[in-house]
Amino acid sequence: MTGYYDYVLGLIPMALLGLTGTLTVAGFGLTQAVPIAAGTAACIVGHALFINGPVSTPTGSSLEADTSANAHSNPATPVDAD
Repeated sequence: MTGYYDYVLGLIPMALLGLTGTLTVAGFGLTQAVPIAAGTAACIVGHALFINGPVSTPTGSSLEADTSANAHSNPATPVDAD
């Protein structure tokens, strides 16, 4: 099963090689095409890290522990000071 990060890993070399070759054929010099393609690859990596970043999903047992701990303590309830 391919996911988002599998596509990201495939797009990085495609952006570097494919865009560099396309820009070179289109008339850009190699010294211009490589930084443009590298910037595009960096934007893809940046999107994968910061915009759609990886998150860890909690397991079932830790999720149950979190909900049971919150059910017994209510920080909004005032404490009686005797």
